[in-house]
Amino acid sequence: MVIRVTERSLSMNAMRGLQANQGRLSKTEEQLTSGKLISKPSDSPTGTMTAMLLRSDMRTQEQYARNASDGKNWLNTIDSTLGATHDNGLRVRDLMLQGMSAGAGGSDTARAGIASEIDQVRDAMIGLANTKYIDRPIFGGTTEGSSAYDKDGTYLGDSGAVTRTIAEGTKLRVDAGGEEVFGTGDDQIFKVLSDISDHMKNDPSKLSDDLDRLDKALITIRTAQASVGARSNRVDSMQQTANDRHLELQTQLTEVEDIDLPKTITDMTLQQTAYQAALGATAKVIQPSLMDFLR
Repeated sequence: MVIRVTERSLSMNAMRGLQANQGRLSKTEEQLTSGKLISKPSDSPTGTMTAMLLRSDMRTQEQYARNASDGKNWLNTIDSTLGATHDNGLRVRDLMLQGMSAGAGGSDTARAGIASEIDQVRDAMIGLANTKYIDRPIFGGTTEGSSAYDKDGTYLGDSGAVTRTIAEGTKLRVDAGGEEVFGTGDDQIFKVLSDISDHMKNDPSKLSDDLDRLDKALITIRTAQASVGARSNRVDSMQQTANDRHLELQTQLTEVEDIDLPKTITDMTLQQTAYQAALGATAKVIQPSLMDFLR
């Protein structure tokens, strides 16, 4: 059986071959221009889905890193404030020792001057207790108010905690409760300072007990500062973990989406050569027919 191949079938087969070569070349040129293997979902449905999942995970890690950064700013603000508060407390302790060293027969005027300075330190410490971060009192819990303490040292905040999610399933407290740091009742440091000022002027014999109360209040502040430092270190660690994970995901996304530049250039060169060869071969195969001469 003899199969007859017509000029028309030869032409059509040759054109299909040329179009296929041109399509492959065009796609390779597009990849080289964009630097991406995937420009539309049909290029690789599986790759597209993988890229979407990777991008979603990257956004999550970016949010964790931002949360950690915000939490670190909270904790840094608290740490510096507690440091200044503790320094002020030590200043009061020095003033107390001066007043106590004078004894009962010391100058009333001198003790009154020391009491006045202690009052000023107390006001400054209340101001520190009202320190804000992004217009929120750092020792006020979740209160919507603008201050954690009033001018008399009364707590205005609540018992809520400000937290930040810094990893999957991990929330960390980034504030410090005012009553936990500065105490309550007769042990509140502002009440202790008020009593010290009063006793300095009117009853120096009670200053020894006041000194013990002040030391306990300062220990509480130092303990709170140590807790803040530990949480700050944990935030640093989790932020680094989020950044490392983001970088890992970025590498995986690059492997899915981005071209291998040397390989793509080589492929395009080969495809250009193949296309030129196909053009030459087609020109030789498709010769003018009898109908072309009769037209």
